[in-house]
Parts: sequence; structure tokens; C-alpha cells
Amino acid sequence: MDLTNPFVLAALAMLVVVLLYAVMLYNQLVSIKHAVSQAWANIDVLLRQRHDELPKLVEACRRYMQHEQGTLEKVIQARTAVAQARERSDVKGVGQAESALRLGLGQLFALAESYPELKANESFQHLQERITGLESGIADRRELYNAAVNINNVRIEQFPDVIVARTFDFKSAELLQFSEADTADVDMRALFS
Repeated sequence: MDLTNPFVLAALAMLVVVLLYAVMLYNQLVSIKHAVSQAWANIDVLLRQRHDELPKLVEACRRYMQHEQGTLEKVIQARTAVAQARERSDVKGVGQAESALRLGLGQLFALAESYPELKANESFQHLQERITGLESGIADRRELYNAAVNINNVRIEQFPDVIVARTFDFKSAELLQFSEADTADVDMRALFS
């Protein structure tokens, strides 16, 4: 190989540029993949906090709501389903279980309106505010997670990123979605009947 030949030098320079570009793409894809993991970890923290708070809320309600055991049981079952899906890193399962849990919490808070002693209970008020705050935080983190997933999924399908992504087996991630029932308007009459 003649290193004084301009064609050889041009080919080597082009090869170096292509390799540097591939390394840069690889590093960007790694950063994006870890951003998805970080966004999921942020959701997981809030889910764990809410998981820990829910038994306290149910116990506070149980003292007052003797006739509403079905609603309390739905909240506990949904809480368990969220925890199990979270432990399996099942994003789709978390979305489905979250929908059931949000519906149960909505019913629980609506039923609490019928119990003035419960509504006035300081512990219940604190727990309701805490869980409502956690719900808001989960919604915010879900938005960030889905944005990170979208960036990841678009980048691993775009050219030339797709070449590096396929070579190093980068995977698409799943959006965290809730059911249509979870995003629909609340039927207040149904909650009180």
C-alpha cells in the first residue's frame, strides 16, 4: 500500500471519518437507551412510594367505610397488580394495572365524600393529598418516559442510525399507556350509585 498515493490517503481519511461517525452514533444511541432506563426508574420510585402509602389510606378508610369493602379490595388488588408488573418490568402490564388502580382510587375518593367523619380525619386528608401528589408526579414522569422512548424508537429506525442499532442489537422500548377508560371523562353519577 502506497501511502503517498492521494487515492489511498483519501480512502483512509474517508474510512477514519466513517468510523468516527459510527462511534459517535453508537455513543448517542447508548445515551438515549440509558435515558429511557432513567426515565423508567423515576416512574418506579413514585410507584413504590404510592405502593407504600396505599395500605395506610385503605386502613384509614376501612375504619369508616364498613359497607364499601368491595371498593377497598379493588384498590388493594390493583396495587398488587401494579407491583407485580413493575417487578417484571412489564411496561404494558403496569399501564393496565395503573388504569385499574386509578379507577379504584377515583371511586374511593368519591365514596369518601359520603363519610363526613372520614373526610374530616387528618390522617385521611394527609394521605389523600400525598397520593394525589404522587399521581401528578407519575403523570409528569410518564410524559418524560414516553418522550425518551419516542426519541429512542425514532433514532434506532432512522438512517444511518439503524445500521449501528442493528449491528449492536439496540431494541425499541414500549410506551407507558393507560387504557381509554383511564383517560375518559369521569361519570360522577356512576361513582355515587
